[in-house]
Amino acid sequence: MLTPGNSADAGLDLWSRSDVQTCTSWSAPIIWEGMFNPRHYDQIHRDEGSSVALTVFAIGRYLDAYLEAFLNSSENHFMVSLPVSYYVFTDTPEKVPNIKLAPDRRLTVMKVERHTRWQDISMMRMKTISDLIESDIRFHSTHVFCFDVDQVFTGRFGPEALGDTVALLHAHYYHLPEMLFTYDRNPKSNAFMKTGDFYYHAAVFGGSWKSVKALTEACYKSIMDDKKHNVEALWHDESHLNRYFWLHKPSRVLSPEYCWDTTIGYRTDIRVQRLLWAPKNYQQLRTS
Repeated sequence: MLTPGNSADAGLDLWSRSDVQTCTSWSAPIIWEGMFNPRHYDQIHRDEGSSVALTVFAIGRYLDAYLEAFLNSSENHFMVSLPVSYYVFTDTPEKVPNIKLAPDRRLTVMKVERHTRWQDISMMRMKTISDLIESDIRFHSTHVFCFDVDQVFTGRFGPEALGDTVALLHAHYYHLPEMLFTYDRNPKSNAFMKTGDFYYHAAVFGGSWKSVKALTEACYKSIMDDKKHNVEALWHDESHLNRYFWLHKPSRVLSPEYCWDTTIGYRTDIRVQRLLWAPKNYQQLRTS
């Protein structure tokens, strides 16, 4: 039985995918292809007046390498039935490509400081997102989704993904036992975890604007407290995100369909690839 509260989920068929886990121990759905009727979710969220803010950071060479493909593919696949507001954070606003947007979709470019270390860019996005929700997003959008830029949409990423707090199963860990999850094991860190439910990927997370604001504020506070004590979590903001979702269970979990890495190879349970990791050359991208 699912936790009540999301009327759209009345039509979810948890028994349609016997090959995978479709519900968490705390009764949140895990969304897989074949469980839902896309038209149903489109209609429900249109009727409810749902709208989505999408945040993405394109700093340094990441803008040149990935932003245009990310935005163009998003226009084809991300929440195409709903109003969407893009917020692109970059240190070079003049280089943001001109993307043709559908009606009810807008793009805002926000200039941010470029930190010397990519780890700091990754961790400081939590404060930036929280501040933007407070100053802007909460007045325009019901939901927020936060993405890494080095990804490309290849299939429907629709309102079936919307919920109060939304986490994503990491493609490289969803088949592995918990003992192999790369939680932060340092007791001195605020991200420290002895155990957990799943290993979540920070490349995609979201929820209602209130919940995403609470999440980003909490993660930023934990990150800054660690910095005061000269501690840095193993996987930076992702470690803090996993700790947050351990303490505050997500109301919705997305299967790895929603962020897949093709280098893993063929998996029978991945029937649809909705968002793909783009090829990465970290040595080139993370040097100035």
